[in-house]
Amino acid sequence: MANFIDRRLNSKNKSTVNRQRFLRRYKNQIKKSVSDAINQRGVTDISSGENIVIPKKDMSEPIFHQGDGGIRDKVHPGNDQFVSGDKIKKPPNQQGQGSGQGDASDSGEGDDDFTFSISKEEYLNLLFEDLELPNLEKNQLDKLIEYKTVRSGFCAEGIPSNIDIVKSLQGSIARRIAMTATKRKQLNACNQALNLLKQNTNIHDSIQHKEEDELKKQIAELESKIAKVPFIDTFDLRYRNYAKQAMPTSKAVMFCLMDVSGSMDQATKEMAKRFYILLYLFLSRTYKNIEVVYIRHHTQAKEVDEHEFFYSQETGGTIVSSALKLMNDIICERYNDSQWNIYGAQASDGDNWADDSPLCKSILAKQILPKTRYFSYIEITQRSHQTLWQEYQQLKDSHSNFTTAHIKEVSDIYPIFRELFKKSNKRAA
Repeated sequence: MANFIDRRLNSKNKSTVNRQRFLRRYKNQIKKSVSDAINQRGVTDISSGENIVIPKKDMSEPIFHQGDGGIRDKVHPGNDQFVSGDKIKKPPNQQGQGSGQGDASDSGEGDDDFTFSISKEEYLNLLFEDLELPNLEKNQLDKLIEYKTVRSGFCAEGIPSNIDIVKSLQGSIARRIAMTATKRKQLNACNQALNLLKQNTNIHDSIQHKEEDELKKQIAELESKIAKVPFIDTFDLRYRNYAKQAMPTSKAVMFCLMDVSGSMDQATKEMAKRFYILLYLFLSRTYKNIEVVYIRHHTQAKEVDEHEFFYSQETGGTIVSSALKLMNDIICERYNDSQWNIYGAQASDGDNWADDSPLCKSILAKQILPKTRYFSYIEITQRSHQTLWQEYQQLKDSHSNFTTAHIKEVSDIYPIFRELFKKSNKRAA
């Protein structure tokens, strides 16, 4: 066997480059492990990355070796124990033998599956690759960006209530100093000359009086000119200026609505939980702060915590509109749609009181959808669709921020989620 050794010098940050090359090489295995890992997490558990396991059979790499040269004759041993049609007995169990392939050994180490950790950023990038929030671009000016009024210096025009007194007086002082500086210098010179003249006793009295009168006359004229300069002028007035500053919002609220009537078993709730986890993780890539509101309902709706939302048992019928009404009340009370980006996800097995389904459609169309950025309804059932699904299908055709999906088994969740949030061709281009 011949070994090839790369003796080129390692470049700076080579480990980072190697890691990215490794992630690209085993991308399919890593993405499968990442998609399976969401089953072990809580809805808001995104603080850590994930441990990825790759089977050792997928880690094999080609090697260079010397091939067998020339012509060789080989003799293979024959079978001297069995003939065609014999039945082979199952070998007895041996103490200490594990469930893996091969025999047990009293020395050496086996080959385990390869395990490594990925960061939170790598985890989310692999989980939501090629996905995007719908309608994000066309609504970002009026939904994602708010404007706040901020101070923006001073201006020469404005309304009286915005006059800045200090700035105006500073301008007035500066103007008066600039306009009277020469005259004040002349006035100081005249005063000094008058004082010297009064101290000089050698000059004839008539000449001294004449010069004093002339200086006094100049001093009076200069003082009069200085006094005529107005204390404040319209030119001095300064007004506080205000401007609108764009302030991108980073707050979002995610409403989780779920039917917990007697027809919803624990397996159905677990499938709904996985969808909620995916949605929360996806939103966390766009928004810095996300609040989650859990609303469970049967004939009545109630806001609960995460544990009660998924694991508390209820019985009775189903009235879906009770949850939609409570969601709208909470939005009006705590989450102003001009300050929060609102998302909703509703999970149900499709059961609902028939007369209540049109009311659900009306509440969504008139009260909830105008305030929300996106609302998704997932129906988890093996049965045919009922009135609630039919009413929601009409909303789907007329509202771009509303969608429905049908989930039959666990394996449908991630593909359907990717279908709901896949990038459109227009935006991808």
